[in-house]
Formats: sequence, C-alpha cells, structure tokens
Amino acid sequence: MPAPNQISIEQLNSLVGTPDCPIIIDVRIVEDFDLDPRLIPTAIRRSGFDAEHWAHHYDGQSVLVYCEKGLKISQGARAWLCHHGLDAASLVGGFQAWRDAGLPLVPADKLPSRDDKGRTVWVTRSRPKIDRIACPWLIRRFVDPAAVFLFVDPGEVLTVADRFDVTPFDIEGVHWSHRGEHCTFDTMISKFGIATQALQRLGQIVRGADTAQPDLAPEAAGLLAISLGLSQMYQDDLEQLEQGLLLYDAFYHYVRDAADETHNWPATKEVAV
Repeated sequence: MPAPNQISIEQLNSLVGTPDCPIIIDVRIVEDFDLDPRLIPTAIRRSGFDAEHWAHHYDGQSVLVYCEKGLKISQGARAWLCHHGLDAASLVGGFQAWRDAGLPLVPADKLPSRDDKGRTVWVTRSRPKIDRIACPWLIRRFVDPAAVFLFVDPGEVLTVADRFDVTPFDIEGVHWSHRGEHCTFDTMISKFGIATQALQRLGQIVRGADTAQPDLAPEAAGLLAISLGLSQMYQDDLEQLEQGLLLYDAFYHYVRDAADETHNWPATKEVAV
C-alpha cells in the first residue's frame, strides 16, 4: 500500500482520462527528461526545486508530481506543495515505474506550443458534430486539461491559426486531421502515443459515426444520433462542447470498464416451487 501522500501507478492509471485526474507535473531533472522526453498523459514540465514558487498556481486543485524514480525530487516538491496547503501526492516508482509497466506516454515533441498561460490553443470549424467534440475531449483528458478551443467559420480556420499562432485541427491539409480511412480522433490517438485498448475501441466508434460507417461498431449509430441531437440543442459551440465532454466521459468509462456488461429485464425471474 502506498504511503500517505503517494499513489501507485495503478491508482493513477485508473484516474487518467477521467475528470477526477489530478494535475500531473513532471519534475524530472533535465538530464533524465532528455534521456526519455515523453510525458505521462496530461503532464506538464516544471522544476521540482522551484515548487515553492509555483505552488500558488494550483491553489484548490489536486496535484501529483513525479520524478525519475519517485524519490527525493518528487517527494521534496510534494512536501513544498503540501506546505502551501495543496492536496499533493507523488507517484510511487516515478516515471520509470510508469514506463516499465507499458503505460501510455506522450512524446513531448508532438505537443503544440503553449501560450503565455501555459495552455495549448486549438482552432477548428464552427458547429461541431463528432470529431470536433471527440478530439477536444481527448486533448482535455489525455494531453492538456487546460486546452482552449476556438470555433470559427470554416473558411477562416487557417487564417486564424496563422494570425493567432494557434493549432488547427479537423480540416483538410493540416497535421491534425483525417488520414485515409481514419478520422482526426484516430490520428491524435496514434500521434500522441495513447493507443490503449479502450481508446482504440472508442476510436472505432467515433470513426464509424464520423465517416458514415455505422457497421464499424454497434455503438456508432447511437453516437451519431446523440451528437446530431446535441448540435440541435445548442447554438453556442462552447456550451455544446462542455455538454459533449460528459458524453465522451460516459463512452470512455463504457469502453474501459463496462463494454461486456449487459442489461436485461426482468432482472430476476421467479423460480416456480
């Protein structure tokens, strides 16, 4: 059992991809990071030795820090965060334990540049339906919880991306888009190094709904119907996005935890005597 203020890789893995995941901070020294410049999903890089100075950025939030082996640097940083009143923990075994368990790691060089507030900023076409809700969910839950999404007229996406120095997605001719038979959601799963069994299954559902191939997954038709319904319910794209995040949270828990569960009625049958 982990000591107080520590969590295991199994506990963290169960939280990654969910709204309950803590803020994850990679405090490895530069030399260790350079040897393997990948990050646990949603992690951001900060100096563990400066934890006293950046602790206030996370007031009121749960934070998890990890270093290479889960020893002095992460535990020292965690102690400073706790000193400042934060709900802070360190990862047992650190980066090495996570990596050696074969758990997902995001290549740092695949992450778009961040703005002056440390956020990735993305732009796409307005009036989202499927991919343009699924991808923001994937980014928020596995890449950058603070990510910002801008929705603009289809013809202005590339201009806005250029003028505002933000990252375009789900339009033709950009890096983060459809590739062959795969949709943008598939592209992100692959390029971000997070192709877990659950996300691959969810990707198949998203692809079936987004590319008019309902036979790819039995859930695809349902996702399409709900997505079109949400689009009719909300005229504000950002409001629709927030509601859509809940939809994909539910789908993720389904593919990860409940895909083999069935529901029948009546629940029990009386036994004749």
